[in-house]
Amino acid sequence: ARSLIAVGLGIAALGFAGRYAFQIWKPLGQVITETAKKISTPSFSSYYKGGFEQKMSRREASLILGISPSASKAKIRAAHRRIMILNHPDKGGSSTYVFQMIDKLLIVSTGKE
Repeated sequence: ARSLIAVGLGIAALGFAGRYAFQIWKPLGQVITETAKKISTPSFSSYYKGGFEQKMSRREASLILGISPSASKAKIRAAHRRIMILNHPDKGGSSTYVFQMIDKLLIVSTGKE
């Protein structure tokens, strides 16, 4: 008889805990969804979405780096470093070709080609 009471109380406790968890999960799911929308939209919208031209121009390099064509060398290097870190093949980034093209951005942007 005692074991039946213990099992009954355990099932009741499990039911109440499940109900409580379900009530908490709904608002938490909404918060997670709203936060994901806020995070994903601005972080990727500022990057150049075009492809590479046959011969890269200074204008195209500045578009990809997200800077103006007349930016200072310090700004060019900072933008180049940021994109290199994001796309490094050893850190799970893009292919080696894309990494080399990003490296070429610095050369074209600084006019050393």
